[in-house]
Amino acid sequence: MALLSPFIAIFSIASDSYHRAEEAVDAVESVFLKAPSKVIHGTTTLLRKIGFGIVGAVHVCMVMIVVMLLAAMLGVGLVQLWIEEPVFMRESLFFDYTDANPKAVFTFGGFVDDGSIKKGPLGVPLGHTFHVSVALLMPESDHNRQIGMFQVQVLSADGNVKAKSSRPCMLRFRSLPLRLLRTFLMGAPLILGISEETQKISIKMLQLKERLPRSKVIRVTLIPRAGTVCLPQLYEAEILLISKLPWTKEVVRNWKWTFYVWASIYIYITMLIIILSCCRPLLFPITALDPSYCPDSAETEYTGESKEARAEGRDEKGISEVLRRWQQRRRKRKAIILHGEMVDSTECSSASITREDTSMAVDEQDIVDSESVF
Repeated sequence: MALLSPFIAIFSIASDSYHRAEEAVDAVESVFLKAPSKVIHGTTTLLRKIGFGIVGAVHVCMVMIVVMLLAAMLGVGLVQLWIEEPVFMRESLFFDYTDANPKAVFTFGGFVDDGSIKKGPLGVPLGHTFHVSVALLMPESDHNRQIGMFQVQVLSADGNVKAKSSRPCMLRFRSLPLRLLRTFLMGAPLILGISEETQKISIKMLQLKERLPRSKVIRVTLIPRAGTVCLPQLYEAEILLISKLPWTKEVVRNWKWTFYVWASIYIYITMLIIILSCCRPLLFPITALDPSYCPDSAETEYTGESKEARAEGRDEKGISEVLRRWQQRRRKRKAIILHGEMVDSTECSSASITREDTSMAVDEQDIVDSESVF
């Protein structure tokens, strides 16, 4: 029995080593079998993150576009409130020929002399310089040619006279041969009503800078020349009022598109800062709706501490635990074998030598098995 004990020990060691190796191989195979499922899970997670990233980018772009449009509207509106436009007014005049000196009145809006209310522009803004012109459409009649010179007088009043101007005017002279030749050449258009025997006279009358008190009325008067009482015949009369901006406001008006752009940019940047400071969920709704999101989880993503990495760590830890137990049992078997060699050393030295050789062979086999497992 003592002679068979080394063979039994060798057989038991070999069988144990074989079982341990099979367990290690099964553990490794299980790890490799789990690898495809981990790849699928990682791919699904990556696609989900890409999808959330695209949706988040689209949402952020939409919010920024809406904010940009709102900033553009506010910028243009504020600049429009700041910029002043020049005033241009044109209105027909109706002279009262029942007076010796026919008059026509133009009011900027409000009450007229007879107490009625006139709807119209409220007046020229303060600081504007306005120019007043009178346009008269007169027929080329013998009466108008015989009258010759007459006077047009304009007064700007606010209860008291602020400015007064008077200009002489007359029809342009045309000799009798020129009139006959023109009538002969333009006979057909004159008969058909395409052309008329009229002249339009435009007279620049008044230039005034608007100050307080504001101008309310402009009065135009026709005055015959001295020594006559004949007044000109008119088809129609118009008054034209054009204002000119002060140079500072003129510069602002000429550069209004630049002010539109810069005001919109400043408002846009201010609104973005307010949104990022006070209304971050409006710009990043995904992080606001996900309560599990925190900076620590973001840091673990960048350091590689994900769920897959932790699962792989657990698997490796299980394999190392199996190898540790296998090494402990191996050391115990070696201790038992050495103890048996010391007991039987006096009876069979050759058997002990054989056991030492076999134990060394078994150790080498165990080392090879352990290396294959790693």
